[in-house]
Amino acid sequence: MERPAVILLAEDDLGDQELTRRALAEGKIKNELHIVQDGEEAIDYLFRRGKYTDPETSPWPDLFLLDLNMPKIDGRRVLAEIKTRKDLPHLAIVVLTTSSQEEDILRSYDLGVKSFITKPVDFTKFIDLIHALENYWFQVVVLPKRGE
Repeated sequence: MERPAVILLAEDDLGDQELTRRALAEGKIKNELHIVQDGEEAIDYLFRRGKYTDPETSPWPDLFLLDLNMPKIDGRRVLAEIKTRKDLPHLAIVVLTTSSQEEDILRSYDLGVKSFITKPVDFTKFIDLIHALENYWFQVVVLPKRGE
């Protein structure tokens, strides 16, 4: 990519936020990571509400990494909200969660996610996973131009 990739991470666990931040900083792809703490913030960011109205400070993500188990509004409901909005630009969504429940997997794909990944508990495997995601989504996949 010629410009930095914009990644939106919806994750309430501070440790996972930091691991993701570190892995992306070590990666080959220049990126701009934006983090929201819960599903309510994720929806506000994507729907340009509250403190996320300015596209300069809250640019449209090239990749949305979504945890399912978050406070206020969980990731399942975030996916359902996104699915109802036909006016949103294309969004590549990857569920990155501790869940491995078949129901969560099927429902997530039904709601339009591109990948469902269960977070590894091992530090090194988690870092490797983030590097693999980064390489796949920004070196292999051809994404549409960012919508605003």
